[in-house]
Amino acid sequence: MGLRRLSREYALQILYAIDVCKLEAEEAQESFWKEHKSGKKVLEFATTLVEGTVKNLSQIDSLIIKYALNWDIHRMASIDRNILRQATFEILYLLDIPINVIINEAVEVAKKYSTEESGKFVNGILDKIKEARSAKDLKE
Repeated sequence: MGLRRLSREYALQILYAIDVCKLEAEEAQESFWKEHKSGKKVLEFATTLVEGTVKNLSQIDSLIIKYALNWDIHRMASIDRNILRQATFEILYLLDIPINVIINEAVEVAKKYSTEESGKFVNGILDKIKEARSAKDLKE
């Protein structure tokens, strides 16, 4: 498994703890990193994903709501919701990573941690966000 994939999986676990256990980002990260020793690159990228997602959560959730037609974001499976949040952060802010790579990684993580259907669900929403970003149409 590549370093970025591992970072994404670790970040997902932290975001899940923040979302489901209602932990503060700092507390969730401290707790996670005590249990999961990792190299500097993994820690740095995972931290970027967590902190960026949390910092921009309102904008990220607005986009997910906009493109997840007929889905209440709080009724989505929490794993799927946090995969979408993390990948949307990457699409919006980590412009050096190709969007197709971001989407593929999110789909693979969804299949691993959720269901096969989740992979399709995540792919569909992220593809709409990708199209909107390409059209520079990401205004709320």
